[in-house]
Amino acid sequence: MSGPTPPTTGAVVELTGGAVAIAGRPILRGIDLVVRSGEFVALMGANGSGKSTLVRALTGLHPLAAGSLWLFGTPYDDFHDWRRVGYVPQRGSAASGIPASVWEVVASGRLTHRPLFRPLGRADRAAISDALEVVGLADRATDGVSTLSGGQQQRVLIARALAGQPELFFLDEPTAGVDLPNQQMLADSLSILSGRGATIVLVAHELGPMAPLIDRAVVMRDGRITYDGPPLTHEQVHRADHADLAMVHVDHVDHGHHHDEPARHDHAPHVAAPLDGPERGSSR
Repeated sequence: MSGPTPPTTGAVVELTGGAVAIAGRPILRGIDLVVRSGEFVALMGANGSGKSTLVRALTGLHPLAAGSLWLFGTPYDDFHDWRRVGYVPQRGSAASGIPASVWEVVASGRLTHRPLFRPLGRADRAAISDALEVVGLADRATDGVSTLSGGQQQRVLIARALAGQPELFFLDEPTAGVDLPNQQMLADSLSILSGRGATIVLVAHELGPMAPLIDRAVVMRDGRITYDGPPLTHEQVHRADHADLAMVHVDHVDHGHHHDEPARHDHAPHVAAPLDGPERGSSR
């Protein structure tokens, strides 16, 4: 659902008054959020706060019941350039029960760049190789995905999204259940993407090694945004889960070092997308 109001200058995603209902029951309400080009935003909150529901709405798995949405300055209903958007779902098996090599799974991320059944070209192969390098799995390209650890498989899913060379990434709890070495590898990969100018929205309960990368934190509670501002420690997020930080501020926020203009807050992304494969059905 989109409205006629032009988006905020520099906004990659702008959602105003967003709401989601499932089986008639309101899940998200009053979601307003702007994500600007080049920002690294952490969407945080306790289990059940609505952050994963929001991301599924942003990736087209749940329709908006209300709200006005713009992507890259285009009303959502008119936006079709999904190559610009990448999505990594909550952790699941990258193999999906189908025997496949790491390279084959990552190569599937190029489907939005070529007609069906068209052979991979030089640009496709270069993008696949680059994606594998970024996530540190170039030496495992010919290995079966099923032989990898859970953390390595999560890196394969990030590489698959990266192979499509999107400008905007949504990652839904990529470090959940992942050991610390693989969390650090994920952080290193996202640092490279951020350094290239990508816009990243990361859903996380805890940031771990991701913490130094974050420009801005958005905390959710009971289907609403209660905080939008500078990055928070885990303890501060925990307190946000148990206090009404809406009273603290969504009106006095520094949105990080990427932007000099005054920020609008209480804002969150929405993306609908034929971006992903079987893992898109994961729920939380």
